[in-house]
Amino acid sequence: MSLNFALILFWLMIATGLVWFADALWLRRRRLARTKAALARFDEQSAGRTPESRAALDADRENLRGDLMRQPWWIEFPAGFFPVILVVFMLRSFLFEPFRIPSGSMIPTLLIGDLILVNKFDYGIRLPILNRKIWKVGDPQRGDVMVFRYPFDTTTDYIKRVIGVPGDRVTYRDHHLEINGQVVPQSPTEDFLDEARVTYTKQFLETLPGPKGPVEHRVLNEEGRSQQFTPFDYKFRDNCQYSENNTVVSCVVPPDHYFMMGDNRDNSQDSRYWGFVPDENIVGKAFFIWMNFGNIKRIGSFQ
Repeated sequence: MSLNFALILFWLMIATGLVWFADALWLRRRRLARTKAALARFDEQSAGRTPESRAALDADRENLRGDLMRQPWWIEFPAGFFPVILVVFMLRSFLFEPFRIPSGSMIPTLLIGDLILVNKFDYGIRLPILNRKIWKVGDPQRGDVMVFRYPFDTTTDYIKRVIGVPGDRVTYRDHHLEINGQVVPQSPTEDFLDEARVTYTKQFLETLPGPKGPVEHRVLNEEGRSQQFTPFDYKFRDNCQYSENNTVVSCVVPPDHYFMMGDNRDNSQDSRYWGFVPDENIVGKAFFIWMNFGNIKRIGSFQ
């Protein structure tokens, strides 16, 4: 998800739009004027012809008109594509944007190859390309699955789950979460089968506290695996404390930032390593799997 497709689409829209408007406001009028003059000459030359030849003359006149009014290829193709590009740009900029899941950090919620839709307006209307919020609609909440621009490389999009919102203290120790001093409940469920590796991993149902009630989702924890964090030198690094052996992290989420984690807890590079996601990096809320070519049963909404 690293290709800046929005910028490419934007410049295509500008280029084709200039051709479309030039044709609509100027070039078409020039073709129309030339056509009228040519048809007038044709009618003048055809005067006095016999009625028997009238049908053939009318056909020739219509063919001449069609040839003269036809757009050149360098106008026809850009002008024809402009409305399509415009609609696609507006839809993906303000309503919904498709993404492909490239890694396993969100297993079991999202699998590699899932094609998902991201809601672009739940967290506010933003200017395309600049990603600047111009109209606030809502804020990310604990439990949301969110796409955002990676803080260390904003040309790359990441997808994780919102664990901590501004002001929260998030602690992760021994495969368990604590939010504001309260342990987040986990209950064991059936083991998860990784079909690619043909291995089973312990799976749990985690219940995050949310403003509209508890948010349940599944997480993976590899039993017996000792996890050690190697933190980056990230912004607001002083808001986090790591244990001496870097196996426990506790962070206070700063204003306008979010603490993100993958559901595949032992196989996810997330806020435990590289810090917080600022509001200006938000892309949108993931909410629907629209296709997985390897498993069409995956199609549907998720939490």
